[in-house]
Amino acid sequence: MSLHASQANAECAQWYLIQCKGGESFRAAEQLENQGYHVFHPVLAVQRKRRGKLAWVTEPLFPHYLFIRLDQVASNWRPIRSTRGVLKLVTFGDQPAVVPEHIVDTLYQHLVGKETQQEAYFHVGDAVEVTEGAFKGQLAQLTELKGQDRALLLLTLLNRPQQVEVPIAHLQKQ
Repeated sequence: MSLHASQANAECAQWYLIQCKGGESFRAAEQLENQGYHVFHPVLAVQRKRRGKLAWVTEPLFPHYLFIRLDQVASNWRPIRSTRGVLKLVTFGDQPAVVPEHIVDTLYQHLVGKETQQEAYFHVGDAVEVTEGAFKGQLAQLTELKGQDRALLLLTLLNRPQQVEVPIAHLQKQ
């Protein structure tokens, strides 16, 4: 099913781009949807290091931007600019920038409904540096993630490869 299949007057409506205020794209999307606008805000689940632990967070694919489907004649464009979180409708000159239909459809097909599409912070095989503890300053290769708090590393000690387990909080990507 296409992103716009259920939209009335699909022949006249087009996708436009909205620039959001810093860090407010989720708020802008919610406020526009509450006003009845058809919005597409592509997001990804991403693993981030928070307070020394890995956590899954949802982040916009395009920070500060979202797509809105509007009809040149039937849609009320006025409330958009004053919506909380919205900075402006992206324009070229004085004309709103139209986003080609196939671009939004492709993004939609690749992102929506795929909760498994996640981006991990650390991957097996990553080069890392130990930032704290007995191995501080050592470069190593990540060989295994042990839950959310610990990692198994391969590092060279006394000219021999050794496996050591360290807290993820003590690692930094290289």
